[in-house]
Amino acid sequence: MQARWFSMAKALPFLAITLLYIGTAAANSENLKALEYRMAGDSSRIRVVLDFDREPEPRWFLLRGPHRVVIDLPETDFRFDPKSLKARGLVRNVRYGHLSEGMSRLILTAKGPFEVEKLDVVRNEEGPGHRLVFDLAAASEKKFEALLAEQAVTTGSTVMTPKGDRLGQPPSAPRSDRKFTVVIDAGHGGIDGGAESPGGTVEKDITLAFAFELRKKIEAGGRYNVFMTRDRDEFLSLDERVTLARQHEADLFISIHADTIRLKGIRGATVYTVSDKASDAEAAETAARENQSDMLAGIEIDEENKQVADILVDLIRRETHSYSLRFARSLVGELSNTVEMINNPHRFAGFRVLRAPDVPSVLVELGYLSNAKDEEQLTSEQWRGKAADSIIDAIELFAEAKTAQGG
Repeated sequence: MQARWFSMAKALPFLAITLLYIGTAAANSENLKALEYRMAGDSSRIRVVLDFDREPEPRWFLLRGPHRVVIDLPETDFRFDPKSLKARGLVRNVRYGHLSEGMSRLILTAKGPFEVEKLDVVRNEEGPGHRLVFDLAAASEKKFEALLAEQAVTTGSTVMTPKGDRLGQPPSAPRSDRKFTVVIDAGHGGIDGGAESPGGTVEKDITLAFAFELRKKIEAGGRYNVFMTRDRDEFLSLDERVTLARQHEADLFISIHADTIRLKGIRGATVYTVSDKASDAEAAETAARENQSDMLAGIEIDEENKQVADILVDLIRRETHSYSLRFARSLVGELSNTVEMINNPHRFAGFRVLRAPDVPSVLVELGYLSNAKDEEQLTSEQWRGKAADSIIDAIELFAEAKTAQGG
């Protein structure tokens, strides 16, 4: 009996070590597992999806210097491919790791100010596990600072994402003393010359000259703030143009173009709004040409990004789209009084440059460089002034109605 107790006593330390190892292994197996990381989008908007083995309980908050979103998680084993964290679009850098006992952290650093439009945890419909899905969208510095201030007042430094209430708060209503803001986008530029007439007139020069004329006249009125996406011969990607509109907190975005068409007898201005379905084959072809602008500068859009870019219904808020339609109708009416218009002058298609979710946007084809009469007018300073006056009349009607509605 005494020998047996002695043997058991000698075995106890080994048993304790074994139990400790088993307990530690069991504890590690209880950690949340991040299985896959996916990111798609561009410099105006990006969606991030993380797959977990079970439901996470994230907490998130914003930081400045640089602009970051921090997501805290229960202790997590990160098992996704580090290559999936490669910088893309709005996101410049992604970091993750163990923070403290029982806690891990994911940090996304953006290229500029942004807002978290949506953050949600969704159960996988096919198979086990959950997904953390969140959308970041480019915003103005003023907007980012306002979100930081709201965060400090309401939650200290951390924003909890309770179940059933994870959608981001809607943007605050614009201040009544804030000037209505117009962003003018001179289409094409730099390596992307756009269309060219038989006589050698290049679209990027026409759009820039007209944008300058329109800006000059708006500034002379003193009623509105006005910005240009470019004021020199430089290339801007389509999503950079959208980002600039959002960063300037635009109330209206007007993209200026002057295309060519196979039928040289067709002439006149056209006003386009965005839609997931084109109004006609010609509108679809126009949108396809404009959407290829990035490819001329060697910017590749992979299939994943194309899917994000093309789901316009998800990106365009109904209210914003309604405002775009309203302004387009006013613009057609005012332009019809002074310049030649194409048949059915309000058309629509899937223009990427018009997809800011919170900025009413239109694309104006001033005329066709393939038509000699249109080319003559497009290069005329007098004609540009007349057309710009009509656009300003439409802006005034729209701004008054939108301000009266508190929008």
